[in-house]
Amino acid sequence: MGLFDFAKNIGAKVFGDEEPPETQADKIKSHIETDNPGITDLKVAVHEGVVSLAGEAASGEALEKAVLLAGNVKGVENVMAVTVKAADEPKVEYYEIKSGDSLSAIAKKFYGDAMQYPRLFEANREVIKDPDKIYPGQKIRVPMD
Repeated sequence: MGLFDFAKNIGAKVFGDEEPPETQADKIKSHIETDNPGITDLKVAVHEGVVSLAGEAASGEALEKAVLLAGNVKGVENVMAVTVKAADEPKVEYYEIKSGDSLSAIAKKFYGDAMQYPRLFEANREVIKDPDKIYPGQKIRVPMD
């Protein structure tokens, strides 16, 4: 899947600034597994703001959601999915939320219909808990099929 960049200074506060990488990895793993998108045998490593994920994904969508869950954590700058197998690879784009964005505005941009915002919300339920609470710098997936 490759390396994904994220805004390091924003996101869910999962661990403290001075925690060792092993503790950070454990907390990110727990964070992903809380809303498990379909990853088994998940392994997480952290080194200087870079998170590596390993395991087996039930689908390409599950893998993408795990990457977004890890990347939208405060203190994470990059996420790399290594040795993660996925059953399929759906057509998807990634979008970084900007100031003033709403899910309906993003739906209008990608689908031509603001009323398609529930599609974005459903595709990102693990990352977005409330469709009215998104923040600049957060990354989401935009299903294109």
